[in-house]
Amino acid sequence: MAEDKKPKQGQINIELDEAVAQGIYSNLAIINHSQSEFVVDFVTIMPGVPKSKVKSRIVLTPQHAKRFLKALHDNVSRFENAHGEIKDYQHPSLPINFGPTGEA
Repeated sequence: MAEDKKPKQGQINIELDEAVAQGIYSNLAIINHSQSEFVVDFVTIMPGVPKSKVKSRIVLTPQHAKRFLKALHDNVSRFENAHGEIKDYQHPSLPINFGPTGEA
């Protein structure tokens, strides 16, 4: 019997292609915002390499940024409950200036 490929009501069908499924490593996130959007640039910084490139950029509405923050917080809490506290090691300040910015 053939399976129905249509999502049930209230569900969304999300595809993940092979290239995206591989993921991109990032150890720095640079966050900028305007009145209408948040821009998160994911960067990989390697020791001894003076230049880095943005590997991925995600643009979010303010409402989605807040939902993302809550979802990330919830997931970090569940991870720490299962595996213990994630230590936040001090890192050297980077001379990056892109306007109103936060680092993660």
